[in-house]
Amino acid sequence: MMKHLNLFVFLITVISVITISCSSDEEDDLMGKWYRVSDFDGLARGEATSFTIGSKGYLTGGYDGKKHLNDLWEYDMELDFWTQKASFPGTSRSSAAAFSVENKGYFGTGYNGKDYFNDFWEYNPDTNTWNSKADYPGSARNDAIAFGLSDKGYLGSGYNGNYLKDFYTYNPSTDSWEQIVSLGGSKRRGAACFVIDNIAYVCAGFNNGEYVKDFWKYDPVQKRWIQLRDIADTSDATYDNKYNSIVRIYGVAFVIDGQGYLTCGGTPDLRTNTWKYTPDTDLWEEVANFKGAPRTATASFSNGNKGFIVTGRSNNYRFDDIWELHPYEYDEY
Repeated sequence: MMKHLNLFVFLITVISVITISCSSDEEDDLMGKWYRVSDFDGLARGEATSFTIGSKGYLTGGYDGKKHLNDLWEYDMELDFWTQKASFPGTSRSSAAAFSVENKGYFGTGYNGKDYFNDFWEYNPDTNTWNSKADYPGSARNDAIAFGLSDKGYLGSGYNGNYLKDFYTYNPSTDSWEQIVSLGGSKRRGAACFVIDNIAYVCAGFNNGEYVKDFWKYDPVQKRWIQLRDIADTSDATYDNKYNSIVRIYGVAFVIDGQGYLTCGGTPDLRTNTWKYTPDTDLWEEVANFKGAPRTATASFSNGNKGFIVTGRSNNYRFDDIWELHPYEYDEY
């Protein structure tokens, strides 16, 4: 009897070791390695807004837990240092939207704890100056998304007490806005977007108590939204069996070498899992988990070759650290 019992215990132990080993190997196999780089020189914050011009990332606005902010900072992605620039001259705010077009940054919408905004501004890095532009014609809002395609900018979705999906395009040469077809599928706030080969991709977010599962791209030549595969396990196929961990609100995205990356955010549990999207296959692949403290309401920089995560919050704690993903390395756990 004792021999049988000992054999049983031995087998259970072996199975447990194998299971743990397989789980560990699965985690080790996730490609990518996160490196902490030079901390942000400004105040720790969440809900800041970012845009990229060349090899420089720009961060402005946000909320530090006590006040809304309007300072502007420039990050050199090649040399890894920060420089403070001219502060945003409008009302301090958080959860605004921004894009860059033809070497200038454009910033607008947002919220200051009392009012939603629809004003719109241009930042010129050559002169370090801000100029007021034509107001965003949609309703004032926060948690919108924005992106630049060719010589035009696009801004839409968000929240103003109601969930939104309307979209407008901005022409800097005429300082004018034009309404375009609304984002397909669900209304949403706190979505993520990225641009690859002059096509914009919009995913994730939150709408009326649900985390959004549909995924869309916008083609400026066809002037229409095209639906892609859901970012959740909604098909009978096996490719999306783990996709339910992609959905989130306030995730952040960036592009490296023609592939989109999505990380951070929450459901509402904070997420560190990171996913890579390949446009040619319309498939997502899980890569190395974000190595910083779990957070939401982060910002990102990307020049196409490098991707960075900066600032963010976790409950009442705000961050000032920055992390860079090296996608072709493996982490050592």
